[in-house]
Amino acid sequence: DVQLQASGGGLVQTGGSLTLSCAASGFTFDAYVIGWFRQAPGKEREGVSCISYHEGTTTYADSVQGRFNISSDKDKNTVYLQMNSLKPEDTALYSCAAGFPHCYPTTWYRYYDSVHYKGKGTLVTVSS
Repeated sequence: DVQLQASGGGLVQTGGSLTLSCAASGFTFDAYVIGWFRQAPGKEREGVSCISYHEGTTTYADSVQGRFNISSDKDKNTVYLQMNSLKPEDTALYSCAAGFPHCYPTTWYRYYDSVHYKGKGTLVTVSS
């Protein structure tokens, strides 16, 4: 059974940090491009970051560049999103998906509707 499970969300104050995890089961994630998304109430889904273990590439949205860091642990079949210097505007439901054709800036997230593996989200709330 193929699954992606995001976890690690919670309530944090402005300026704080959180690390989200995206655990993959049923497939070997290092053969796929995996991306993190977020969606705040009343707003469109935003591609936050992606990682291609195979190509060794990562990409970040301008809104999180310099504050967030994506990484992967092949042994644990898990992708992490380290979030630092959090702001209230980072408040959203964060989820992960796998199977993007690439991890190139400004275009990778456009394939969201066509990827096969999508996980449920974890809520991040940043208080002011």
